Parts: sequence; C-alpha cells; structure tokens
Amino acid sequence: MDGQVKSIWIKRMKRGPMDATNKVTLVENKGIATNADQGGKRQVTIIQEEIWTELMRSLDADLDPATRRANLMIKGIDLKNSRGKILQIGDCEIEICGETKPCERMDEALPGLKDAMFSDWRGGAFGKVLTNGEIHTGDSVKFK
Repeated sequence: MDGQVKSIWIKRMKRGPMDATNKVTLVENKGIATNADQGGKRQVTIIQEEIWTELMRSLDADLDPATRRANLMIKGIDLKNSRGKILQIGDCEIEICGETKPCERMDEALPGLKDAMFSDWRGGAFGKVLTNGEIHTGDSVKFK
C-alpha cells in the first residue's frame, strides 16, 4: 500500500524559518534545491503525519507540524527501522540513512516534546537523494 506526501517545507538558513511549498526539486547527492542543508547523509528529513498527530494528542498540544523542522511529512508509510531502505516519492528516490533525533529546539516549542519524540523513530528519518526530479504534495510514497 502506498503512502502520500502531505506537506513540504524548505529551510532558508540554519535555524531559519521553514517555508511551506507544494513542490520541490531534488538534486542527486545534494538534497532539496534552495534548502539550507546540502550534501552529506542528511539531505532530506521526513516525519510521519500519524506520529505527529499522536504526539500532539499525548501532549495536549496543537503545534503546526512545521515546528518539527523536517522537509517532508508523509502519511501511510512507517519509517521505523527503515535505515538502508529506498523511499520512492513520485519518480524520485531517497535512501534512508538513519533516524532523526530531536534537539532542544523541540522543547523550546513545547516542553516535553523532545523526550516524547526521542525513541522509536518518532522524530522521523533522514536520507540522501539518489535521483533528480520534482516532488509534489499528494505524490505517492512507498518503499522499493
């Protein structure tokens, strides 16, 4: 069963705001065009809508998911223990390189959020871009 891209954000600069958009261009071995983070293994960060909703419910909060500072929010795909897997989004591929651990900025947004996100991949995943192309909100997401 395929999942879906629910939201996309671009980070203008380190510690800068997250800008919502409906599409981005992925650049092989670099990341998202115009995003602050380029190269390395952490080119794209991804969170799951289901986990964000659960976190907000458990903490009795209603923060915008952009607060997580990830590039993509997906629904219907479990990222837990996905290291080494290839995530296909539309015609593009991202290799999942690891789990994104939350930082102190999460507690700045909501006390207790960092600890709530810390285990079981609840902070999402990060990966590197394997193929050039454009992705859009609404695109299909699946593991190859």
